[in-house]
Amino acid sequence: MLIERRLEELGITLPKVPTPVGSYLPAVQMGDLLFLCGQGPLLPSGVNAKGKLGGGVSVEEGYKLARLTGLYLISAMKDALGDLDRVARIGKVLGMVNCVPEFEDTPGVINGCSDLFVEVFGDKGRHARSSVGMSTLPGNMSVEIEAVVQVVAD
Repeated sequence: MLIERRLEELGITLPKVPTPVGSYLPAVQMGDLLFLCGQGPLLPSGVNAKGKLGGGVSVEEGYKLARLTGLYLISAMKDALGDLDRVARIGKVLGMVNCVPEFEDTPGVINGCSDLFVEVFGDKGRHARSSVGMSTLPGNMSVEIEAVVQVVAD
């Protein structure tokens, strides 16, 4: 339970993974890969943080929202695997940023999630990544992030 201990050291409590709005699953394991569906920055009120980067939401706010989204991804990993120590490596992250057309710092926003993964998983949290701007995201949420994780067999 090294990762659980690390979360405690960081003062992180994982949130509950939201129930999917449809017939998809929060995570699907195929062999040694775990595919995590897109998660958003669900606030304690039960709604996703909304708004466009560069159109009222700052890079600093977006960074925090991407970090929050990363917590939901870690929760989905834990729910799927039972033990976060089964994470062998975060392989790929796709970060989508709801932004105005001229917004240029999608990487600065998605760094919130990437930095969290490195804080929690160390070098196993370093990953390949894409961060792209979108004209809209479901429910006008500010960010949506998905990931592919390599796992160790039970």
